[in-house]
Amino acid sequence: MEQYLQLDEWSIIEEGFHPNHHELSESIFSIGNGYMGQRANFEERYSGCSLQGSYMAGVYYPDKTRVGWWKNGYPEYFAKVLNSTNWIGIDVNIDDHPLDLATCKILSFRRELNMKAGYLLRECIVELPNFKQVKVVSTRFVSLKRRQIGAIKYQITPLNFSGKLALTSYLDGDVSNKDANYDEKFWVEVNKQATADCSYLTVKTKKLDFHLTSAMHTKLFHNDAQLELPLLTGLIERDKYVGVSSEFITQQRETVTLYKYVANVTSRDYDPSQLINQAMHFLDEASHIGFEALLEEQQQAWGAHWKECDIVIAGDLAAQQAIRFNIFQLYQTYTGEDNRLNIGPKGFTGEKYGGSTYWDTEAYCLPFYLSTADEPIARNLLIYRHHHLEKAKENARKLGFSKGALYPMVTMNGEECHNEWEITFEEIHRNGAIAYAIYNYVNYTGDEAYLFEYGLDVLIEISRFWEERVQFSKVKQQYVMLGVTGPNEYENNVNNNWYTNRIATWTLEYTLRSLEALRLSHTANYNLLVNKLALQQEELTQWQHIIDHMYFPVDEEQGIFLQQDGFLDKEIVPVKALSPAHLPINQHWSWDRILRSCYIKQADVLQGLYFLGHLYDIETKKRNFDFYEPITVHESSLSPCVHNILACELGYIDKAYEMYLRTSRLDLDNYNNDTEDGCHITSMAGTWMSITQGFGGMKVRQDMLCLAPIIPHSWTAFSFKIMFRHARLQVHVSQEKVTITHEAGPEITIRLYEEVHTLAPQQVIEKPKVF
Repeated sequence: MEQYLQLDEWSIIEEGFHPNHHELSESIFSIGNGYMGQRANFEERYSGCSLQGSYMAGVYYPDKTRVGWWKNGYPEYFAKVLNSTNWIGIDVNIDDHPLDLATCKILSFRRELNMKAGYLLRECIVELPNFKQVKVVSTRFVSLKRRQIGAIKYQITPLNFSGKLALTSYLDGDVSNKDANYDEKFWVEVNKQATADCSYLTVKTKKLDFHLTSAMHTKLFHNDAQLELPLLTGLIERDKYVGVSSEFITQQRETVTLYKYVANVTSRDYDPSQLINQAMHFLDEASHIGFEALLEEQQQAWGAHWKECDIVIAGDLAAQQAIRFNIFQLYQTYTGEDNRLNIGPKGFTGEKYGGSTYWDTEAYCLPFYLSTADEPIARNLLIYRHHHLEKAKENARKLGFSKGALYPMVTMNGEECHNEWEITFEEIHRNGAIAYAIYNYVNYTGDEAYLFEYGLDVLIEISRFWEERVQFSKVKQQYVMLGVTGPNEYENNVNNNWYTNRIATWTLEYTLRSLEALRLSHTANYNLLVNKLALQQEELTQWQHIIDHMYFPVDEEQGIFLQQDGFLDKEIVPVKALSPAHLPINQHWSWDRILRSCYIKQADVLQGLYFLGHLYDIETKKRNFDFYEPITVHESSLSPCVHNILACELGYIDKAYEMYLRTSRLDLDNYNNDTEDGCHITSMAGTWMSITQGFGGMKVRQDMLCLAPIIPHSWTAFSFKIMFRHARLQVHVSQEKVTITHEAGPEITIRLYEEVHTLAPQQVIEKPKVF
């Protein structure tokens, strides 16, 4: 696609207006704070193509399922994070002509997402159809420190005329979701009030009774002198809408500045009867502090984040910009304070996938929060799944299983709400990702208390599911798993997907190992757990029998694991042999053709070798990588990072760099031609993994942090920070050496390449780079 965004180490910049990319820019320039988020819609009206999006974390709607052919076991609804009250709106009329960038002549345009300080800036000069020219400068952010608060500074200056200017600051709850199954609007009005000093609007969802109150306060300045709103204001109230309108004569080159402060508060945190009072309280605090002081708070809050997690790349501006963009969007999406929340695949940047929770969180996002934040943040992601254990057991019963838990592919509250049969019923590898996340967390943090307090409950129920899901083949005299879809969704309803069989077997192994550890170390707790879950010795014996007799499809001649039974019946043609006109194949080929082809959407066998890399030697990884990577089209955003990490381990530095650019600039360069629907938040965590686990060679083995850095040829140096066992380390890698600085926390022992070092606080070690 056309490369229209400028390279900058701390900002995303669009110079010149590109209306054909406007929805793409609305995604990329989104802002959020973990509590709420806002696409980069214009404050003033825009009649061109746009996806209006204001989102509140945890507020969703059970949109009735719409399918052509109903199947038993389908969920009744698909959960959607709702497009909520449009709080940024400012209508502008100049001598009764609306300001609308879709109908104006754009003389200059620039917008900047400043990631270092956490705000969105837009500057433009436009000519209206009546040939009058105005300059608009808008700055807005949602506060990290005051999570309910959004603030806007909107400036407008007539350039070649004097005349009448009318501004209307409003809240509009009459919004809809683009992806609504039946074009239904999901909100109804509860109450509202428009006053010159402060206006509010309360709406609630038609189902589930979520309430949202938005309150706004508007201040106007003319040439830096504040205007008295009561003398200039018209108040507007209509269904699900309140507005405050001001009209006056302004002179050429005189600037009018509108400050808009908004508090958004939901019934997830307060009783509906208290929402107005709470919103007014937060709003009053913010408006008294003022915009500039709030912006200074924002800069300080983001500065604290960057101190913990910044990655610096020297010699490659595109790579540097990309990694900071990915980290920035991750922290805009999830901050970890609320264990009722999880990470949607689009975060606060769009509606696609309903904003619900997928297996992506456990597979890709958890490592980022493990290494860049305090332990409770990552722990909350796992507690979220423990909260949903009973629902996961219900999901298994709905599909006909007598015991165990099947975690949903897509969920808001633990119920399955995805209705594509090949995913809902068959993409059961998601259970394995949740089990692996428990292992990953305990292995990284050493927090075995979590395993015994929460984790084993989940592991046992997942293991019970696997026990019932496999079946014994008399022909093979082994256990098989039929009718599944692996992570590679370009093959559906296959038998014996290697990854699914392997992660199921590993889960059983880890569960048994953890139970035995508990029995030996805390016999009383073990007995309590056995009684609570009615765990029988016969179950443990059966799990071991499955482990010992699981079937795995392999090709002995090539020494590779097969995607599934019969995979080599396909014609194996590398992706490079395809005409570029065929790519992406999901936008050019029929589904029938895709399913019959050898092409892989995302890592599948390689996903297993990434998760369970400590169980396989380097030659096994090499044989499988060399076979599967050439036939992988990477049309899932989750694919390139896994390939990057394995390529680094194998010493394929050029391939690793190629995969890094693909994952890190997936949205900025719109690789898959779909970013207008929202950014790929969960794959952004994979970008971070590409640096730390890929180029940094970071692993945890036997309670020790291990590092084996390599560096792309085009980079002068790179550095990253990680938290491990309460110690914060900075790892700096140049073409010649590796420097590790112990920045904070307790003494720590690490392995650098093959050498063990113990670092005291503030100690620095420096060693030659090995590879």
